[in-house]
Amino acid sequence: MNNLNQTYDVLLFDLDGTLTDTGPGIRNSVAYALEKQNIKVADKNELNKFVGPPLIDSFKNFYGMEDEQANRAVADYRSVYSEKGIYENEIYPGMRELLSSLFKSGKTLLVATSKPERFAKLIIDDLGLNQYFKYVAGADMEGLRNKKSKVIEYVLHVCGINDRSKAVMIGDTKFDILGAKECGIDSIGVLYGYGCASELTGATHIARDMEALYQLFYG
Repeated sequence: MNNLNQTYDVLLFDLDGTLTDTGPGIRNSVAYALEKQNIKVADKNELNKFVGPPLIDSFKNFYGMEDEQANRAVADYRSVYSEKGIYENEIYPGMRELLSSLFKSGKTLLVATSKPERFAKLIIDDLGLNQYFKYVAGADMEGLRNKKSKVIEYVLHVCGINDRSKAVMIGDTKFDILGAKECGIDSIGVLYGYGCASELTGATHIARDMEALYQLFYG
């Protein structure tokens, strides 16, 4: 048995870019929201930077929006994402098998995402993954639980996880790694999502692809 399987009993998974490739739905919905603000996007691949971070922060940071405009953009995004974009995603090949193996071995699996919790639960249900997760945690719609560290703290509290040395956050961006560090838990950075190697340098472990992630636990 691999050391990580012996080390961690609680596994927190990011959603976008880690469990599933939600990029298409996010890009299309962001493009719609920007168009409503009279901002044209020539190449939707430029919007991959919206996958992972809190949405309102991305509108502010990438397009210089003030609070009022950013809030309108978020509302426009959610109006189309909730109807169509939410279903424009697919689980990464091999992830279902990994979740099944970890679940059967007695691990506690959780979702911790910056995506609104309502949307995250719909995606997990739609893909038939809810059987594996004890709890699906995400941001609230009011913007109070909008940082990854707040989501992690929330789900650890709700699920009564007291021994943080047995918990690990698995994600594809710096927000997952930093959020885990702020909460005092280890992290696994995955390189098959939307982040890059340079922003995952602070991760406790690195997995370059799904096979490598599987090998960390079953190698």
